[in-house]
Amino acid sequence: MSKISLLIVLCCSVLFFGTDTAKQVESSTQKPQKLIQPPYLKAGDTVAIVAPSGILKNRQAEVQRAVKLLESWGLHALVGKHVFSQDNHFAGTDLERCEDFQKAMDNPTVSAIWAARGGYGTVRILDKLDYTQLKKDPKWLIGYSDITALHNDFHNEGFETIHAMMCTSLTADEAGLDQTIATFKKALFGESLSYTLEGSNYNKIGKVNAPIVGGNLTMLHTMLGSKSSIDTSGKILFIEEIGEYKYHVDRMLQSLKRAGYFDNCAGVLVGDMTKMRKNTTVWGSSIEQLILDALSDYDFPIAFNMPAGHEDDNRAMILGQDVELVVGKDQSTLQFSK
Repeated sequence: MSKISLLIVLCCSVLFFGTDTAKQVESSTQKPQKLIQPPYLKAGDTVAIVAPSGILKNRQAEVQRAVKLLESWGLHALVGKHVFSQDNHFAGTDLERCEDFQKAMDNPTVSAIWAARGGYGTVRILDKLDYTQLKKDPKWLIGYSDITALHNDFHNEGFETIHAMMCTSLTADEAGLDQTIATFKKALFGESLSYTLEGSNYNKIGKVNAPIVGGNLTMLHTMLGSKSSIDTSGKILFIEEIGEYKYHVDRMLQSLKRAGYFDNCAGVLVGDMTKMRKNTTVWGSSIEQLILDALSDYDFPIAFNMPAGHEDDNRAMILGQDVELVVGKDQSTLQFSK
């Protein structure tokens, strides 16, 4: 090979690998993709009530209260055909629950889809859903707990969603639900959401601006390894839980950690850890310390005491939306960008 030919090859190699390296750097520093924000609701819009999970046995009163609540806000309610169907543990068969949810997604008159309750069962219909029409006509998904599985899929399809109360929250005694209902309305109609959280000595101080994602810890853990798992890179992860042993919470966090869930995470926001079960073998530390120990390898801020999850005071959040999280020992603040 002549000197001229060799020089040409070397120049081409430098150009090729240099360009490839630049692309790698650009990819590693790329911000999370901004999700589509469905139109906020206005008077006259319709909300579909569906039951993608557990059975609603003797829960007609709560659903009726939900209908009246929506009507008091000037909205119309459309209750799914199979909401009160029963198939052992579930609110109808998988096909019936899927049918109601699919119709709600495909109906051009529906602006939001509100889960009547959680429980267990959403995972059984995930792979039966078709998002083709939703992509043409975005609408809000509303719920928490088991509905986390749907939040994940909606996010992976490119949409913001609302983590908020469900119909079964509306019991006869609405004591303690003032902020739950008020913040749900704000989220639905596009009003500004901001929260000042009670301080904690366990808080890991810091400030971050990033999209917020997440939900129920068990559901996030269940989605690992599937197409419904979410990318937490550059995002704040919200977690809440109910009825688990501390060792199981640790097990789930360790599994998420080993799967790389926290490697590029921007922060963690911890909601309610409700009705923690007592094991015969004492864990030996608080749930807060357990979480800090599991995440000790990371330097992102961690805030406790977010009033969201399985308590009466369940403040609404727009998942997928950019937020400013400022974490201190005395208090933390959470401001949604809207």
